[in-house]
Amino acid sequence: MTKQVMVDGYPYEVTITGSGAPTWVFLHGFMGTGADFAQIQPHGTCVYLNLFGFGPDAPVVSDGTLFHMKQQTQSLASLFKTLDLPPVNLVGYSMGGRLALGFALAYPELVAQLVLEGATAGIDDMTARTERQLADNQKAARIEATGMEAFVQAWEALPMFASQKLLPQAQQTFMHQQRVNHQANNVANSLRYMGTGAQPNYWPALSQLLVPVSLLVGQRDLKFQGLAAKLLAALPQAQLKIIEGVGHNIHFEAPVQFREALNALND
Repeated sequence: MTKQVMVDGYPYEVTITGSGAPTWVFLHGFMGTGADFAQIQPHGTCVYLNLFGFGPDAPVVSDGTLFHMKQQTQSLASLFKTLDLPPVNLVGYSMGGRLALGFALAYPELVAQLVLEGATAGIDDMTARTERQLADNQKAARIEATGMEAFVQAWEALPMFASQKLLPQAQQTFMHQQRVNHQANNVANSLRYMGTGAQPNYWPALSQLLVPVSLLVGQRDLKFQGLAAKLLAALPQAQLKIIEGVGHNIHFEAPVQFREALNALND
């Protein structure tokens, strides 16, 4: 079942499949949609959504500051309340992982388990954070100047996504079309206000998070293996699983292994 759910005047597109416990909520990455996780259907109830500002039918958000982490976590809490969800198993990939972590820190009572796929708690060095924010702002300006197609081509050439070039052409085409079909202004403002440089530095707060956390990272994703090891050391209740043979986007490159990893959390 797919429906629109209004939260503070914004129409979230939500798809719900399955039934019973547990309830899973999936948060996609930058330039993704809920369809990213369509093949991931663990046991229980699955909730897929297009995050704020993303999706081909998303309205252009005129106030870019609404992309801030605080605003988005508040909106998600309202969305969960509207959907009458029990405490959920919250799964976040990359940007969605950063949002999932921010949500769990703000609303731990709404999260039964947290699953972070290729995610980080932000940048703890002030100089590096400022440099990243500047770089993200420059990317945002480039999107507005040249459009989505040019930006996506450069994005897909990043080493982080090299393993996706090994996937069948149909999958690569799906991902490319999904990326280019977003509203350019929304994508730009996501970078400005919700990029890794703009988000809060959550590293000092991790010791307070008592929700069980599972860290999933691809064996070829060396950068995020290092970040996952750092997260593992900082979180009170965490486990790490490395998925062999894949890169940054595990659920897209190895959906069967990803689904099995989720189901194993409730065995």
